[in-house]
Amino acid sequence: MGTPTKHRYTIVVDRSPDWKWNPEGFHILTADDFLAQPLVQAKSAGPGRIINLCRDYHYMSGGYYCSLLAEARRQLPMPTMADILDLSGKKLYAFALPELEASLTRILKRLADPPSQDFSLHVFFGHVDDARFRILGDKLFDTFRFPLIKIRIRRKTKRWAITSIRPLGLHQVYTAQRAFFETSLRSYTRAPARPKANRVPELYNLAILHDPHEALPPSNPKALERFIRVSRALRMEVELITRKDYHRIPEFDALFIRETTGLNHHTFHFARKAEQEGLPVIDDTSSIIRCANKIFLFELLSSHGLPTPKSMSLDRFFFNLERITAMEEWLGYPMVLKVPDGSFSRGIHKANNRTELEEHAARLFVESRLILAQEYMYTAFDWRIGILNGRPLFASQYHMSRNHWQIYRHRPDGSVAGGGFRTMPVEEAPADVVETARRAATLLGTGLYGVDLKHNNRGVHVIEVNDNPNIDHGIEDKAIKDLLYTRILKEFIERIEAGRRG
Repeated sequence: MGTPTKHRYTIVVDRSPDWKWNPEGFHILTADDFLAQPLVQAKSAGPGRIINLCRDYHYMSGGYYCSLLAEARRQLPMPTMADILDLSGKKLYAFALPELEASLTRILKRLADPPSQDFSLHVFFGHVDDARFRILGDKLFDTFRFPLIKIRIRRKTKRWAITSIRPLGLHQVYTAQRAFFETSLRSYTRAPARPKANRVPELYNLAILHDPHEALPPSNPKALERFIRVSRALRMEVELITRKDYHRIPEFDALFIRETTGLNHHTFHFARKAEQEGLPVIDDTSSIIRCANKIFLFELLSSHGLPTPKSMSLDRFFFNLERITAMEEWLGYPMVLKVPDGSFSRGIHKANNRTELEEHAARLFVESRLILAQEYMYTAFDWRIGILNGRPLFASQYHMSRNHWQIYRHRPDGSVAGGGFRTMPVEEAPADVVETARRAATLLGTGLYGVDLKHNNRGVHVIEVNDNPNIDHGIEDKAIKDLLYTRILKEFIERIEAGRRG
């Protein structure tokens, strides 16, 4: 049914006649051929994404072994073995029923003409054959990553209940459902029914998560446009997604987060979801966790001998006269107080005397038990060195906002004034600044980091490491132009290829 190809998806069916659709865009294999594949051939056959559409997933069946061996070959099967086990009995998927039934109840309450009797829904790749239940289909597909599912819903005395969730085989798709199946499959896989004329198909698919309404995003719209344009020369398709596209993460080969990240935030859930699906992701969850807290960074940098401004962590429960006196002796006035998870100059205050120190500390202690105090170290600009997977990417100087001591000045009316900037080739930045930044970033991981440093007559000092540094058109790309975007995208390609090689 075809030879190993460049296609991103391999579809496995029990019998050749089960496949009744246009095969364009897919590599179709029978279960017999898939199971008999030598390991070397399996690894070289393509992208490693396997859609297992066998008739039976029971223990030791052909469908069971197709997913099992796909995982052994370090491919990405749908369903996974965990999914197969979850749906192998009602006791095993009962954990998901309360949330699914709550979603079902909410939908039914909103319907003008709800069902009056027991009914069933077919969910193909997360798409429901009754569009009114789309949200339920999304939740079901997020929980159980099966290509084809049928759920039965029964009306009980006072409520509706899901009585069964069962995977379907491809042979159970009715004739009337064939078009719905193909639409759902191609929507999920992003595989067009016809090849695009005069266009070489993409080899990679990258999702960039952004928020078009974010006031201070990590990448401005023109930078996002350049990611898209530059990607074409690399045979990569870049699609901008937003938080509503959470359930679509498995459709892509990699995820690039270009929205300000946070721990208790959907960006963290996107990163974790991508990691669970085996996708390369920048920011990864470890980087978000580590860079989100300035006290953690201070402890980490100090323990590895990286130079930082003189600093002290303060505990709300031990913030007393003795502690204040120690701060005054060690840091002196003015000093800077920081809430651990501040960003873009927010949550950072300068205290010029004891009164201001106590006022700012009291305000920040409301947000966090621990806060960070640092000596005030004025420089006309901060260095920002971009580091990607341990390699310097760009070097910028961020100047302080006019008549202000920070890069960003947040005015009472909500407006923000930033300082000027200067970006240069990395080779033109001071070597000790670049090397200190590289050492600091390496402590955090292999992602994309922006290391902020101050350089004065006492040497180089690391201020903080950002997991989600700005990549803005006209600023960070000022020196090397499109090469900046190319290097980032090539990093994704290397990681995708490494994952495919296993």
